[in-house]
Amino acid sequence: MQTSITNSRAPRIAERFRGFLPVAVDVETGGFDAERDALLEIAVVPIGMDEAGWLHPGPTVSTHVEPFPGARIDPRSLEITGIDPDNPLRGALPEKQALDHVFAPVRKALREAGCQRAILLGHNAAFDLAFLNAAVRRTGHKRNPFHPFSALDTVTLGALAYGQTVLGRAVNASGAVFDASQAHSAVYDAERTAELFCTVVNRWRRLERLEQDLPDILSG
Repeated sequence: MQTSITNSRAPRIAERFRGFLPVAVDVETGGFDAERDALLEIAVVPIGMDEAGWLHPGPTVSTHVEPFPGARIDPRSLEITGIDPDNPLRGALPEKQALDHVFAPVRKALREAGCQRAILLGHNAAFDLAFLNAAVRRTGHKRNPFHPFSALDTVTLGALAYGQTVLGRAVNASGAVFDASQAHSAVYDAERTAELFCTVVNRWRRLERLEQDLPDILSG
């Protein structure tokens, strides 16, 4: 159970991240080129904060995405993700509708948190942000809640906190369990990224508060 060491007021998440709301994002794609390769799946997990100031993952929203006209799909990518773009049971949405689907709950989370903008949280965040921005440009979407170039990356945080840069290894090092058989699903990877971020930031906060209270603890 997470408890507060001192009675100082817990910060709001808008204060903690300078007006930004971290939102974990993971995409599955048809390759590595954001401009030419298909976006096939996207999942988002807004980060929340409880009354004591501890972070936790919010609800996950996801959708499969129809390849845009002329999109490339590398069969090797499909071998990794297990996605069949032609399967009608995917329930895939056109890119514009897919963005609407995941952006709406992000904007709602922004309003509830009092944040000005979302900041993409990813594992190798530049990859996810590139595909997100490319889809926004292709569709002419005018209500993108995400900052266009700033991002938070659990590769860096995992290296700092646990000496690990691979998502599964960093999750395991944090004390959680990573099921490799579920990896390369946008939902699973976004949720593990969100949990890892919350674990690292909460761990930092516990250490920071302990350091603040240490003189009183030692003198008492």
